[in-house]
Amino acid sequence: MDAASESEEPVCGEVVSVAHALSLPAESYGNDPDIEMAWAIRAMQHAEVYYKLISSVDPQFLKLTKVDDQFYSEFRENFEKLRVDVLDPEELKSEAAKEKWRPFCLKFEGVVEDYNYGTLLLLDCSQGYTEENTIFAPRIQFFAIEIALNREGYNKAVSCSVQDKEGEKGTNKEEEEDEKGADSGEEKEEVINTEN
Repeated sequence: MDAASESEEPVCGEVVSVAHALSLPAESYGNDPDIEMAWAIRAMQHAEVYYKLISSVDPQFLKLTKVDDQFYSEFRENFEKLRVDVLDPEELKSEAAKEKWRPFCLKFEGVVEDYNYGTLLLLDCSQGYTEENTIFAPRIQFFAIEIALNREGYNKAVSCSVQDKEGEKGTNKEEEEDEKGADSGEEKEEVINTEN
């Protein structure tokens, strides 16, 4: 019992250290690779949870925050022509884009928890999370774009494709069971015929 508690203590201590480190302001770190890795892991975990969420429910009815309506209306007011289904990284990261995004993001400071927390954003919403198809973005941009994708029906394809795949798996299992049943039924018929 003592050995188990000894092995748990360092892990628990590491978790507390990482959590504490991630809560400190970015200015206090520079480019610390350990911190960058911790952020990347956390962002990937967030992406996986979100993808499972939009895969399991109709995204058009999904509420990501308490202020989704405000997000969407202000986003489309400020970025009415921004194509959200296939994003151009320049429209998010260029100096001109940053100047346009900054006031939008600051409106939600204090409204949304961790509004500038780093997240992974899909560049092409019809594709999965891969290194080539993601960009690191503040949580506020993630919410704005994902709420738009949900409301405008783009994420419906994700939900439908996952449900279709699950349906195919179920159909394949049923077909396999039917084949097994048919095979065993044929054998029974043969046995019955030989006995007669």
